[in-house]
Amino acid sequence: MLTFARWKYFAILAVLILSVIYALPNAYPQDPSVQVSAAKTGTTAIDASLAKRIEGILAEAKIPAKSVLVEEQGNLLVRLADTEQQTRAADTLRPRLGGDYVVALSLAPTAPKWLEALAAKPMPRGLDLQGGVHFVMQVDQNAALDKRLDAYVEDIRSTLRDAGVPYTSVVRRGNEALVATLGQNADKAKAQQRLRTAFPTLAINLDGQTIALEVPQTELSRIALEAVEQNLNTLRNRINAFGVAEPVIQRQGTDRIVIQLPGLQDTVEAKRQIGATATLEFRAVTGDERAAEAALKDRSIPPDSRVYYTQDKVPLLLSKRLLVSGDQLVNAQPITDSQTGEQGVDINLNSVGGQRMLEHTLENVGKRLGIVYVEQIPTTSIVDGKEVQSIRTEERVINSATIRGVFGKSFRTTGLSAEESKSLANQLKSGALAAPMVFVEERVVGPSLGAENVKRGTTAVLYSFVFALSFFLIYYRVFGLITCLALLLNLLMVVALMSLMGATMSLPGFAGLALSVGMSVDANVLINERIREELRAGVPPQAAIATGYDKASGTIFDSNMTALLAGVALWAFGTGPLQGFAMTMIIGILTSVFTAVTVSRGIATLVYGGRRKLKSIAI
Repeated sequence: MLTFARWKYFAILAVLILSVIYALPNAYPQDPSVQVSAAKTGTTAIDASLAKRIEGILAEAKIPAKSVLVEEQGNLLVRLADTEQQTRAADTLRPRLGGDYVVALSLAPTAPKWLEALAAKPMPRGLDLQGGVHFVMQVDQNAALDKRLDAYVEDIRSTLRDAGVPYTSVVRRGNEALVATLGQNADKAKAQQRLRTAFPTLAINLDGQTIALEVPQTELSRIALEAVEQNLNTLRNRINAFGVAEPVIQRQGTDRIVIQLPGLQDTVEAKRQIGATATLEFRAVTGDERAAEAALKDRSIPPDSRVYYTQDKVPLLLSKRLLVSGDQLVNAQPITDSQTGEQGVDINLNSVGGQRMLEHTLENVGKRLGIVYVEQIPTTSIVDGKEVQSIRTEERVINSATIRGVFGKSFRTTGLSAEESKSLANQLKSGALAAPMVFVEERVVGPSLGAENVKRGTTAVLYSFVFALSFFLIYYRVFGLITCLALLLNLLMVVALMSLMGATMSLPGFAGLALSVGMSVDANVLINERIREELRAGVPPQAAIATGYDKASGTIFDSNMTALLAGVALWAFGTGPLQGFAMTMIIGILTSVFTAVTVSRGIATLVYGGRRKLKSIAI
């Protein structure tokens, strides 16, 4: 007897309704728009007066806006007619609104409010569908290790100094060890105990007057991975300040970072903001211009000092000991001195940097403090006919003023141009890069190409769907119609689930969608052929339907489980486009099993289950 539980019909109906609701927003076009938000929460107002101001700016620039409205989330949304006006509006608003606001390109949904109330949103479009820029950056992990080991040297010196243990030197030995040479009367046991407490991850060995601190391979790996993670966080902050809606910033492998900026076309500005690595270093001045020139002439530079140059190529001797570095700066604001008109940056340090600066200024009032502007610039050279990426470091002393009083966390530095002050402040606010990076891949997708990709992808999926429906209707007749209804629900479910999950649709995603239609077809073909086999064997029609579904279900589960495992592997180990394809494929496999085994059986039971004297079926 052909039966189907009533609760299953209600479940299918609920799935159908939910699928229609959450797939529906994708049928509504999205307006190119500009989103304006406060650069710092609570400091600038997003209100009706700002909306009027923006309307005036756009009207002055002759850019017609569909609407300028303040959103419930506290942002202001400007809807425009096309992407050209969107770009013009953003370029016009950024300089007029200044640094208090972030102006980002976005796509605004036009779906009804009741869909938004149900959290029904269209799928975000990938770079290949929306247009934008794609970068792959290589992190120089060796530079991160060098920086961390140099920091270890300074930390070891501070630990021994605070413990009152005399030492003659602390130096690096390669990339895996640091060696501290103690004074003749040093308390070795005390030094060893303090170092073990301060550096629990290092292996510490005492040999005569020297203490070797070895860095385990696990610690080196952790430092390298942390450098990539810190760079990821810094890039997120920079891109948020840059103003790009829904950017993709993720790690690729162990030492690469993928950045996708939908809607952005200005690669020069994007690369400048993303790849900028300028920071400040604070060092004590150990010798003025005369002392530096004499040391260079006699080749007698003190071992604890190094020669730096000012913008005017004037040499100065600065201490090798780093007082404060860029990773201890927590906030920065570009300023113009009201008395002198000089450009500068107001700087705030974290507690560690503030304490170091306080201790140094307490002991060195009347002496000079050097501020070094450090910028790491990616360069490309041709070696043996191949492009080789490298990093060139430029350093210059921007200020070497005399310490007039004691200060700690907050102070001001000058000696920069207006553009440098603004750029440096933005970089310091977003955080310092743990290691320099180089661009190893760059790709730009124009908005017109993205629109063409959407059209072609949609056409490909629709053609695959129509061809499958036509084949089933001709070859399997009534059961072909049943299969078509199941396929339609399958497609709706895939789109609805991806929209609900916020999964990004890309060209590989369209391929995965077309593949899911094909896999659903395979399952239904298997069921229909099983039913035909039972009918040829003389089994009554209702029993043939039930047996066909029962026998085919196991095979369908087994085959789809294999494909599901392949999809999970693609998603786990792939990146970017592969993950987009895998996600669509995984969702498609799950929905195709449900629609083929459960939904089509429910429809078949609804059509043939109530007939007591069923002699034949159209299959």
